[in-house]
Amino acid sequence: MIGETGKQIDVVAGLILRQQRLLVCQRHESSVFPLKWEFPGGKVELGESYLDALKRELREELGIEVQEAKEIFGHNHVYPGAAEARLKFFLINHYRGEIRNLVFKQISWVQVADLSQLDFLEGDFPLIHKLVSSEGPALLF
Repeated sequence: MIGETGKQIDVVAGLILRQQRLLVCQRHESSVFPLKWEFPGGKVELGESYLDALKRELREELGIEVQEAKEIFGHNHVYPGAAEARLKFFLINHYRGEIRNLVFKQISWVQVADLSQLDFLEGDFPLIHKLVSSEGPALLF
């Protein structure tokens, strides 16, 4: 199904795990979906692979170079009045550089069990439900 606007977008997001905490990012007040939390990532550009888009987005948003990533989850989500997003989530196994907040209101390292307490983008809900369930450790470890 394509969103009511007829637009379809491909979106990638990276899950970065450190000491059993995931990196989450909060959008600015002036952004689309203001102050919502999300995993870092963004739209796939024309001619770009999902992995290339992930590498570009994490370089632009966090200043890191992704060395190794594995797709762990994907689904489609319709944002009413906007578009249908085909979302692909990757576990980042290795990266170079120090994580810096280059574009977000704030970034935070959050225990997996606490993810559901944050006001996430709706498209992230299916993954968050999996992560906080008994399936979570199998996806991340």
